[in-house]
Amino acid sequence: MSDTLDIMENITYDELQEGDSATYERTLTEDVLVLFAAVSGDVNPVHLDPEYAAGTEYRERIAHGMWSGSLVSAALATVMPGPGSIYREQNLTFKQAARLGDTLTVNLKVIRKARMNLVFLSCDVRNQNGEQIAIGEAKVIAPAKKLSVPKPRLPRIIIEY
Repeated sequence: MSDTLDIMENITYDELQEGDSATYERTLTEDVLVLFAAVSGDVNPVHLDPEYAAGTEYRERIAHGMWSGSLVSAALATVMPGPGSIYREQNLTFKQAARLGDTLTVNLKVIRKARMNLVFLSCDVRNQNGEQIAIGEAKVIAPAKKLSVPKPRLPRIIIEY
């Protein structure tokens, strides 16, 4: 194990410019799907029951739509603007389902800046094939002060099926 910690550094309101962009990527694994169901309480069988899901239009289990929404939140909180930002508002349209094994990439782009450190960002979520999963716009209060902080380490969670 490395002695160096992962460091997260924000992008302040003054540093952000229209057109700035950033990406964030995550893969939907079995553990992620089950943990999201447990944390959210959304145990819809289309997410968790292979037999049930086989009888739906999707023919297999799919991710919770808000899992892709939560990736937008993660991108805003950790990448751009990053630590110290406050997520204020989101509109999000789901275009298609994400499936187990899909790697989703959140693409953020600064649309405009407004008073009181408000920043509007477009949010485009795509799978590994470039297919659009979700699209929307976020409103964030960008940090005024520069921060460079260690990325918190999450505890290992063991799931029993």
